[in-house]
Parts: sequence; C-alpha cells; structure tokens
Amino acid sequence: MIVGLEIDGAGADPAAWRGAEVDPRAILTGELALRAVQRAEAAGVDFATFVDTLEAPDDVPDRVSVRLDALGLAARIAPLTERIGLLPTITVTHTEPFHVQASVATLDHVSGGRGGWVADVSSSAAAAAVIGRREPAPAAETWREARYVVDVSRRLWDSWEDDAIIRDASTGRYVDREKLHYVEFESPTFDIKGPSIVPRPPQGHPVTAIRASSPEALEAAADADLVLLPDSDELPTQLNALVVVSVEVRPHLDGVEGLVAVIEGLAAAGVDGVHLRPASLELDVPVIADELLPRLRDRGLVGAAERGGSLRGRLGLGRPGNSYVGSGR
Repeated sequence: MIVGLEIDGAGADPAAWRGAEVDPRAILTGELALRAVQRAEAAGVDFATFVDTLEAPDDVPDRVSVRLDALGLAARIAPLTERIGLLPTITVTHTEPFHVQASVATLDHVSGGRGGWVADVSSSAAAAAVIGRREPAPAAETWREARYVVDVSRRLWDSWEDDAIIRDASTGRYVDREKLHYVEFESPTFDIKGPSIVPRPPQGHPVTAIRASSPEALEAAADADLVLLPDSDELPTQLNALVVVSVEVRPHLDGVEGLVAVIEGLAAAGVDGVHLRPASLELDVPVIADELLPRLRDRGLVGAAERGGSLRGRLGLGRPGNSYVGSGR
C-alpha cells in the first residue's frame, strides 16, 4: 500500500504547538516540518502533503494563526531529502495558471523527480477579499476552472520536449527552439499561449493530487493521478486514479495496533493507500516511523524503506509521453 503523511503546522490537532515537546519557533523556520518529513522518509513513507489555504487562519488565542507557504516549504525540504514525494497544496482560484505550473515543474526539478501538488480551490469571500482580483464563485465553478488548470499545466509541461536543451557551446545554442511548442489554450476564464518558461519536468508530469472533500472536488478528481479521500464507508468506483484514504491519527496516545487493523481493512477493501494526518508531528511521526511502518512491512502491506526513483515510479505511475512531439505546433 501507499503511505502518505500530512504536514500541517505542528500537527492536525490545533493545540499541538502547545505541547512541551514542541518549540513553537520551529514551525516558522520549517525545522519541525523538515524533521517530520525526514523521519517519515527514513521509515519508508511514500509522500508528504503540505496543507495550505489562501485564507489567513482564525486569530484564536490558543491556536497558531500563521502558516508557511506550502510550496516554499516543500522547496526548502526537497534538497534535504532523497526518496519521499513532496506535494504542496496550491489553490488555483486566485492564482495564475502559468505560474502555478511553472512552480510545480520547478519543485520537480529541484527534488530530482519527486514533486507534485494538491490542486485546491477557494470559494470563500475572505480569500477573495485578501487577493482582491475577483469575486468569490460557487464551488462548482471553481472546480470546473481547476480542471482547466490541471489540463493546461500538463500541456505546458509538454511544451518542452525532453531533449530541447542542447547546451551547444560551440554554436552558442542552449535550447533547440524547434522543440518548444505553443499550447494555444483557451478556457472560459483564462488564455495561455505558451510555451512554459521551465523545461519539461523530470517526471514528464509531476503528480497531480486532489482532496475529494466535496461532490464537486470528487468530480474533478477524475483528472487526478492521486485522490485523497476522506475517511468514509463509501468508496467511489468511477475514479481512474490511485485512491488513498485520509485518516487523522494519534498513535502516541492510541497505540498502533488499532491503526494497523484500520489499514488492513482499507487494503482488503481495495484502497491503494492511506494518508496519515498525525495530531502532533513531534509525538506521532516517531511512532509512525518506528512502530507502525515496521508492523505494516511485517504484514507485507508496504515496500522497502530504501526504495528510490521518481515519485511516479514509486506510486506505480508511468511517465507520460509528450503530447506535442511530432505535432508541428
């Protein structure tokens, strides 16, 4: 099974930062997240997601009311890890699709082919007010636009052929312009000519994930490589993607045997993996790494911790061909 880990401040529990074991300053330096991801990688966790939203967290006295940018945090962690996939959440509603795809492609380059993203939307008035570029829109509209963003991102990743960079010092040519392509993409809300400013990512297409937390998001998940599904008794059957179920866990309090049973049940139900949301990064990730993963490995549910390669390869996804090769565009 695939095993993922969520990075969200000091943990999914809003009070996690108050624990005696946590240095609150480490949340904003990235050290707390880095330590959790490195522990997870050493134990064989396949990917880490990074929570983000456009809205500022509520200013509640006992909660952390700030957060780091997920993409920037993933980029900070990328050079300090070797095998684990990195998928920051990127909200596409108020951001330019051209810049979104370039950022994800850059993460894939700096991580050596371990990059991806969790595409998300925003329908809130608060986010619209913070950005100030457009009015809030219904969820159906924002997710419809997100599907266009996913589509054009893949086209832009293909806008450079794999061998477009030639680095021919004798002729002064770094790029073969014949191997760069216009995408000429039009949607109801944006148009993009292309090509991208970033060469084709190592994976061809970095892994696109969607958190299917609403009917509209579940419909959009038809375009994803990886679907993060809330813990539910109902599993969708129409998805042509890897499906992992998100589970909030606190093994430092509850132990791991019950969690092992839950994961075994998910495997029996045909789910591709589990996405663990630790209540406390400092308390729960060591238990996940030192106790849960070895037990899952003993039962043959997860692979060897030392597996390397690209994230797509680790997840069993093939490397996509380039849609523009030989097209003449």
